[in-house]
Amino acid sequence: MDDTRLDERSLSKLRWRCRRGLLENDLFVERFFARYESTLTVRQAEGLVALMDLSDNDLLDLLLARREPEGELNRPEVRDVLLQMRQPA
Repeated sequence: MDDTRLDERSLSKLRWRCRRGLLENDLFVERFFARYESTLTVRQAEGLVALMDLSDNDLLDLLLARREPEGELNRPEVRDVLLQMRQPA
């Protein structure tokens, strides 16, 4: 995995990609970016993109720890980002 920091252009694209239709998900995403934006790596971005490919309800279930990543989604970069996103304010 690539632990290189994201450049500004990639970070901007990632922020746009992470916009959600469900307010609750947006709150988790915004808090994640507020904490980790300046240190985000390519590896973290890959995990975040995998989570953003989920439907809003499936993502919320993961963020609220109602369920855990399964199958293809059960990868270290996804689990790591999910743990970061679940950290309380």
